[in-house]
Amino acid sequence: MKKNVKNIFQLGHFNNTSNIFGILIAFIIMSLVLSIATSSFLRPANLLNVLQQISINFTLAIGMSFIILLGGIDLSVGSNVALSGLVMAILMKQMMLPVWLSIVVGILVACFIGFLNGFFITFFSLPPFIATLGMMSIARGLAYTITAGQPVYTFPPAFTAITGRIWGIPLVTILIMLFLFLIASYVLRYTPYGRSFYAIGGNRSCANLSGISVKKIEASAYVLSGFCCGVAATILTSRLDSAVPTNAEGSELDAIAAVVIGGISMSGGEGSVSGTLIGALIIGVIANGMNLLYVPQGAQRVVKGLIILLAVIIDVLRRRKKD
Repeated sequence: MKKNVKNIFQLGHFNNTSNIFGILIAFIIMSLVLSIATSSFLRPANLLNVLQQISINFTLAIGMSFIILLGGIDLSVGSNVALSGLVMAILMKQMMLPVWLSIVVGILVACFIGFLNGFFITFFSLPPFIATLGMMSIARGLAYTITAGQPVYTFPPAFTAITGRIWGIPLVTILIMLFLFLIASYVLRYTPYGRSFYAIGGNRSCANLSGISVKKIEASAYVLSGFCCGVAATILTSRLDSAVPTNAEGSELDAIAAVVIGGISMSGGEGSVSGTLIGALIIGVIANGMNLLYVPQGAQRVVKGLIILLAVIIDVLRRRKKD
């Protein structure tokens, strides 16, 4: 049985290399097309803007990667970002707590929301879609309630410096993304805990019979997603220098799109964080390119939806071919 689990991991992880290569080629072609369509695209300032703009989505997509590898989903990430960001803002602005403590408490709140998701899914056996959909509404409602719908803005310089630029580069933001990427990649590739995600997503029953604590791993995935929401809330609130209940609306779709475009199967058990990074870059480049080309917001949403559908269709066809 342990041999079967090992085979599941190898199938999901190592066979994904060709998928990543194909996604990378698509990203390069897309970048070349946009560089021809608009001369502003390849300017260093614009490329740095793309990196800063994808920071929120990629941070959320890392947490989403762990969940989708299990075959789950988290629709509450956008609301979680809004609520935890408001908690940080209130603690800093109204309660005058130190910046570091406000950030820690905000991230803990985000982790607690993730814990509740995992608790409802594992203890009550609720479908992840239903549990996180309900939490999405609850967290967004709390975000409106604690501030009566009003924004909180103008934070201490130590907080806004997180997304400030050093020599024109959003250095801290890039370092945060790089750190999360390296940690997530190492955990999934080299630790028994990370390999358990491939085993569970590939064959849940087999993983359970092999001694893997499926429920504990699943619950921990939602806590990890919550942690990423807290980090994303820190970046977003710092960059905007304000926190409002509407922050991060729709960001769950962007995170899911980055993960699926990056080659992680919606059925679970296949993919990598490297693919998620490329998926986030593709989403960011498309959004940036359409803005440079003055494409209306309505059309941008249509394009984003079509990309998600196309990515899922490709995933379904690929799995059918393997079966």
